[in-house]
Amino acid sequence: MKKKRIPHNRPSWDEYFLEVARLVAKRSTCLRRSVGAVLVKDKRILATGYNGAPKGLGHCLDIGCLRDKLKIPSGERHELCRALHAEQNALIQASLYGISVKDSFLYATNQPCVICAKMLINAGIKEIVIADGYPDKMAMEFLKAAKIKVRKI
Repeated sequence: MKKKRIPHNRPSWDEYFLEVARLVAKRSTCLRRSVGAVLVKDKRILATGYNGAPKGLGHCLDIGCLRDKLKIPSGERHELCRALHAEQNALIQASLYGISVKDSFLYATNQPCVICAKMLINAGIKEIVIADGYPDKMAMEFLKAAKIKVRKI
């Protein structure tokens, strides 16, 4: 007897990895924006990261947000945030375990800021796929100058 095939809407690789980034973002401890990032090479996940306070330090969820208190607009004065960005945490996670991210893809729920863009450039990221933007034109200028393709899907 022939097995009946069940209809199936299989996601593309881009959709799949962005959905993983959305899931990772749910671990965020930021009160302003939940961001998730996934580093991928040869269709394999190398590392993930979400935005939150450094290991062992209090989370904004628990102690409040200094940037909100000071009414700092999104995309400005990153140094006043206690959290690391999702992209930074993904790069750090890979480095802790000796995983090279050279020529990998970054999937992220949001466009990287300029600080993350500079780190991604130096880490050798090949391409960035994002689900949403971020108010940081300089980041996009840097990524374009470094010839890193950024796609929004």
